[in-house]
Amino acid sequence: MPRSRALVVVTRKLPEPIEARMMELFDATLNPDDKPMGKAGLMEAVARAEILVPTVTDRIDAALLAHAGPQLKLIANYGNGVDNIDVEAAYKRGITVTNTPGVLTEDTADMTMALILAVARRVPEGERLARSGEWGGWRPTAMLGHRIGGKRLGIVGMGRIGSALARRAKGFGLSIHYHNRRRLAEAVEHELEATWWQSLDQMLARVDIISVNCPHTPATFHLLSARHLALLQPHAILINTARGEVIDEAALTRLLRERKIAGAGLDVFENEPAINPKLQQLENVVLLPHMGSATIEGRLDMGEKVIINIKTFIDGHRPPDRVLPSMV
Repeated sequence: MPRSRALVVVTRKLPEPIEARMMELFDATLNPDDKPMGKAGLMEAVARAEILVPTVTDRIDAALLAHAGPQLKLIANYGNGVDNIDVEAAYKRGITVTNTPGVLTEDTADMTMALILAVARRVPEGERLARSGEWGGWRPTAMLGHRIGGKRLGIVGMGRIGSALARRAKGFGLSIHYHNRRRLAEAVEHELEATWWQSLDQMLARVDIISVNCPHTPATFHLLSARHLALLQPHAILINTARGEVIDEAALTRLLRERKIAGAGLDVFENEPAINPKLQQLENVVLLPHMGSATIEGRLDMGEKVIINIKTFIDGHRPPDRVLPSMV
């Protein structure tokens, strides 16, 4: 592969400073219309690109990679996760995969905290009422929500984002609990004042608020299954800013509709961009369009990471954010 002016295909529109930098450094093909390429467009892209820059909405599976030309050597994902890419299939074809970890931690933790408050205090319902023209003034029993101070927060997945959420939640007086594949170091647990639950079942049955912050992998698909969701207490609320596939969305919708749990705040969905119409009809759920990481600062940082990964690869070195099959 040439050491400069590599043929880079970018699948979606990126922030203008990032696109300008890519045009300066590489022979970059951009997507100014920001329309999804679709399967045919992606097939054409992998057939000619030396470096592909997809986003989390592009499905780069084994079937697509079968159409890749021999010149495709790097997939530099513009995103924190890699569940949209068959990393094993890419590895077998000699294609390096990178992502953009770390830069979205604070933004996603902020949005998770915002959803906790929005659901507990019924913020969207209040906003709709204020706009409706039907608000009759303050009443002692109107729009009653719940105080979050003193409640138990159960975090499913205590990685970067889960830990950042725990730090925020402490400031709101929440008691921190978590379930993770590996227990945190004692010093970290002490800092976060966090209690580890080896059993997900036991934690779910005892907390008031559940936040899903683990990645989507084959092992976490429907981690919160219908059986697990049925363990939640009737007053519990569930927040998901990770991936929709981690939760059995149909089962969650039934529980919300039947008021067997109090509410939910969802920024991600199992079949994005489609959202279950039954969810959209419920008042006790706050729905957002996958905007947990949507800050200008975060998107620019993501782009800079992509560029660093590409430049490092072109220079013949291991990219700092390489993802191996064993890491997925």
